[in-house]
Amino acid sequence: MLTNLNKGKVFMKKKAIVTGANGKLGTAFVEALTGKGYFVYAVDLNIENIEASESVELVKLDITYETAVHNFFSSVQDLDVLVNNAGIGVFTPFEDRTAAEFKNVVEVNLLGTFLMSQSAIKIMKNTYGGKIVNIASIYGSTSSDERIYGDSGRNNSEVYSATKAGVISLTKYMAAHFGKYNIQTNSISPGGIYNHQSEDFVSNYEYKTPMHRMGNIQDLISTMFYLISDETTYTNGQDIAVDGGFLAW
Repeated sequence: MLTNLNKGKVFMKKKAIVTGANGKLGTAFVEALTGKGYFVYAVDLNIENIEASESVELVKLDITYETAVHNFFSSVQDLDVLVNNAGIGVFTPFEDRTAAEFKNVVEVNLLGTFLMSQSAIKIMKNTYGGKIVNIASIYGSTSSDERIYGDSGRNNSEVYSATKAGVISLTKYMAAHFGKYNIQTNSISPGGIYNHQSEDFVSNYEYKTPMHRMGNIQDLISTMFYLISDETTYTNGQDIAVDGGFLAW
């Protein structure tokens, strides 16, 4: 709680949930939100890379387990922002894909997003308002280009693309059905984010990108803040590609 003694008024911190909070992007989202005065529930199965503080509560949670998600939300009284950032991929060849691999990606990327959103919306309906930001991917709108990856072994998988397309569709559904409760739901589709990939991959990716560079985390953070801003009140059901123009070709 923040107190302004000069005016005699009490201001409550806004509350946000970030899933996949232990990853590179998730930790950056948590840090950015707390830097803007939010109280953040940092949600992940592994939470060793995050530090608890007065502004960060660590939540060890399997977002694919319905009962666990409901139990967590039973202790959340109010909520302003949900960032569905958790996501995984798989890199074995299409011809070798196992049903277990396929199901695992679907459960984390799509079922987890659904379960977290479902519970968040119940709270946001009661308080008449909230912002949901789903992290999708440009590969939810187009196929990956195997020529970019070469022999890196990191080729994008069909199930990752399918689930991210599902996230975009789920975003539009929630926007259409819950906008009347002043709940704005949008997605961000990142292009390639630089993370010390091989020189060949970076060169190939930048060649195909109109801005001739890979993205960085700050590109995504600035988009997130646009979508959750109090001044953004009419953007709903949109998928914003933050990709340097990759999808524009």
